[in-house]
Amino acid sequence: MRSKKSWKAVPARTKQGASPWAPFRHRAFLWLWLGVVAASIGSWGQTVGAQWLFVTDPNASAIVPLVQTANQLPVMLLALPAGVLADAFDRRWLLFGIQTYFVVVASSLAILTALGMMPPALLLAFTFAVGCGAAMLQPVWQSLIAEIVPRDKLAAATRLDMVSVNVSRAAGPALAGLVIAHLGVPPVFVINAAAGCTLAIVLLAWRRPRVARGERERFLPALRAGTRYVRHEPVIRRILLRFAIFVSPACAVWALLPLIANRQLGVGPDGYGLLFASMGVGALIAAFNLGKVKQYLSSNAVLVLAAVAYALTFGALAFATSIWLAVPLLVVYGFGWTATVATTNSELQLFLPGWVRARGIAIYVMVFLGTQALSAAIWGLVTQYFGLQFSVLAAAALVACSAFTGRLLAVQEAQHMDRSPLSYWRTPEVAVEPDPAAGPVLISVEYEVADDEETAFLLALQELRRSRLRSGASRWDLYRVGESPKVFLEQFEVPTWREHQRQHEGRLTAQDKAIEDAAFAHVIGTPRTQHLLPPSTPRLAMSIGSDPDLLALPEATI
Repeated sequence: MRSKKSWKAVPARTKQGASPWAPFRHRAFLWLWLGVVAASIGSWGQTVGAQWLFVTDPNASAIVPLVQTANQLPVMLLALPAGVLADAFDRRWLLFGIQTYFVVVASSLAILTALGMMPPALLLAFTFAVGCGAAMLQPVWQSLIAEIVPRDKLAAATRLDMVSVNVSRAAGPALAGLVIAHLGVPPVFVINAAAGCTLAIVLLAWRRPRVARGERERFLPALRAGTRYVRHEPVIRRILLRFAIFVSPACAVWALLPLIANRQLGVGPDGYGLLFASMGVGALIAAFNLGKVKQYLSSNAVLVLAAVAYALTFGALAFATSIWLAVPLLVVYGFGWTATVATTNSELQLFLPGWVRARGIAIYVMVFLGTQALSAAIWGLVTQYFGLQFSVLAAAALVACSAFTGRLLAVQEAQHMDRSPLSYWRTPEVAVEPDPAAGPVLISVEYEVADDEETAFLLALQELRRSRLRSGASRWDLYRVGESPKVFLEQFEVPTWREHQRQHEGRLTAQDKAIEDAAFAHVIGTPRTQHLLPPSTPRLAMSIGSDPDLLALPEATI
């Protein structure tokens, strides 16, 4: 039923936030966006320069796709730690530090290339170093978007972020192609270093208002909490799985385009830049018109149409013999790619609650770029053994197959969902003074359930289990009391008392309250809650432990 409902055309939405330019009314977003565009132009130019440096090498079929792999593989190692840092530290200074690192690496790459000291292995190492910075950059920047624009403009801001990606994707390779054709590869790396300085200057000039932050989470507990949330949230898992199924074949174009340009179409670096620019034009068309399309089509319908458009045009590209036949095909391809990425990104950002947004985005970036890194190497090997045309047709066929996953992996519309924190649990009135680091802490909730409500209650408890685990519990169990068959005992373990306090203070949402209310609707009376602490926990100074009612906390004081 869920998948059928999600395929229906959505009713026309209100005009609020419909303008694709609305987020630019927020000056911080405008200037940061411009800085990101400049930095990304340099980054895309660097990728083209790195690929073209060895495009005529006898082993180019393996080396050229490995440039993409080396650029994106660090995401598997660093994106999630970056998300943890972005949720804990000032994102402005994190971005500044990352840009400083970019400038240093790009400058070193330019100098060594100009001196003729850049063999393939060292190039891949430098590309890996650049990828490390990109892995840190994406979760920080994308989580910052939700901080500087209101929720009703978040989808438009996400599309404008895709515009920045695709403006740079169009301008960067085109600029790099012209520079390579007339000056060679090293100046491209110099431009990358100069462009990286732009965003750093914008960050220094930004007069950012003070952002109130709670107590900073420790790194490893925050890392575990982020992965636990994604693991126990089926909506996020469904989005990521569907996205990975699309990206793994669709990313073949990025790995194979240099070979298509050089071997199939017979063009030089300026022609290669034009092909890249064509995809950028299609991406811009998607970014500026997707908001209007979403007024009439659901996210799932957009994802299916985008996959079909991509598959048809990429398949046709296998038979193109002229650059002028390839250019319009790549415009449509750019539209399909950007429509998919922007729709997936915006639904993810809208659904993720604020306390775990950067970590959720980091896992999305890991899936996105990590899938591309692994798939690029695979497509390079397929091309080497089976030929370029076979690889292009195989990738197009797999993207067409991915369009049919929409029925099984429907994306939930999150635009009108309330994902703000909702602190509906009262502060625990325990008779002892737990150390914040003490643990594990076991929360026990006792329910009395009538016989005719038992089936519905047990079903509701499965949703409640996911809610507990998402918000911080590391283990969850449900028992029936042998001496009283109508009584059930829910127990969930939290690593520390401070982690349980975080559940009270900002990790729960209206969705969690609705799940809890649905479970409590089948219960007789008020559930009885107890907090089971380590035996070494000291009593409070006043003697209140003799009152047994203090351990019997009322509903919603978990």
